[in-house]
Order: sequence, then structure tokens, then C-alpha cells
Amino acid sequence: MSNTMKTLTRRQLLSQSAALGASFAIGAGFVAGRAEAENWAMEVDHLAPGTMAVLIQMARDIYPHDQVADRFYALAVKGYDTAEAAPAIEAGVVMLNEAARETGHAGYLDIGWERDRVAVLRGIEDSAFFQQVRGGLVTGLYNQKAVWPIFGYEGESYSEGGYLYRGFDDINWL
Repeated sequence: MSNTMKTLTRRQLLSQSAALGASFAIGAGFVAGRAEAENWAMEVDHLAPGTMAVLIQMARDIYPHDQVADRFYALAVKGYDTAEAAPAIEAGVVMLNEAARETGHAGYLDIGWERDRVAVLRGIEDSAFFQQVRGGLVTGLYNQKAVWPIFGYEGESYSEGGYLYRGFDDINWL
């Protein structure tokens, strides 16, 4: 090996590759999430990746569940990534970011405290944008079968003979 070539340890190579891959994914129109036990990415076609990131945080602030992973919130708002919905959603996110700027922050995602983000959301809760997102989240989030076990919901019971024989009367708090 020549002296002009820098050698990297395996750890350095993996670290630099991960950083390069993450910056490429964001630049290529992906929204990515990373939590301690969760890695996910979502390609967006009509919305800016930053807009989708704001929608995901907004969804988490409207219906906060610490035990529900961001990927479920991302799937709940993915329906807004259409050519028809994108202009109104982009305009709504601009309005939301401007409301955040009025509180002294650079944008909605820059507000560190949930209570402060909720205060900004309360300021726009009468807008068509807020009502559209909030209304869509009811079905977009809670109709995902993968989140049902998190809430203890076992699904519909009609096909199993109804709730009467599936734990309806197993309350022990009376």
C-alpha cells in the first residue's frame, strides 16, 4: 500500500458510510427516522422531505403516544404525498412554520418542547390545514393493524362470535 493512501479502520469506514448514506437519502427525497430501536425510511414523491418531517411531528403532537413509533405516524400522513394534496399541504406547513417563527423559533421542528409546539398548533387549529391533517390522522393512524396490539385492541370480534365470549366480562376492577 502506498503512503498517499489513507487507511481506515473498519469502524471508521462504517461510520463514514452511514453518514454519507443518510445525507444521500435525505437529498434524494427520502424522509428517514432513527430511534434507539427503529430504523425506517420513506420515499416522498410530491412533498418536500422537510414538509413530511413537519407532518410527522405534527401528527405526533396532535395524537401523542410515546409507545407508537414514528414510522406509524409517517404511514398515517403518507396519504398527503399526492399531486392533488401537495400544494395545500405545502402551504399549510409554510403557515405552521410562520406561526412558529412568531414565537421566536426558526420553524416548527425547531421548537424543542412539546407544550410549545402544541401552543403553536392551538393557534392554527381553526384552519382548514389543521382540520384536514387532524381528521385524516384518526383513520390514518388508528386503522393500522400493526398499532392495535400497542393499544390492547384485538380487532373486530364479530367473526369470532362477538365480544361476549372474548373477554367482555373479564373485568376485575368491580
